[in-house]
Amino acid sequence: MKRVQLGEFEEVVMLAVGILYDKAYGVSIKKEIEERLSRGVSVGALQTALKRLELKGYLKSKEGEGTTERAGRPKKYFSITAQGKKALEGARDARNSMWDAIPDVALNVKMSY
Repeated sequence: MKRVQLGEFEEVVMLAVGILYDKAYGVSIKKEIEERLSRGVSVGALQTALKRLELKGYLKSKEGEGTTERAGRPKKYFSITAQGKKALEGARDARNSMWDAIPDVALNVKMSY
């Protein structure tokens, strides 16, 4: 089986989708990432990542109801697929494997301010 690679931003986007569960749409995903990571997210970068993750089969989307606040346009909600879950688990396992391989002495560094 081919090993799945997720980019750092793709992983963050998918984690935000998971956190938000049934409330994961563009604006809420952007806000979740910005609040949790204290980092700005451009709408363009987010939309590109969501489309790419959907094309890879890691996310699926469905349209919600149109609202008057959105001039009748529906929100597009995202959820993680079974393949996406495997990709996230693979990313987590790879990251944990790397962390676990660091000898304690390597991180025993004195901070100088």
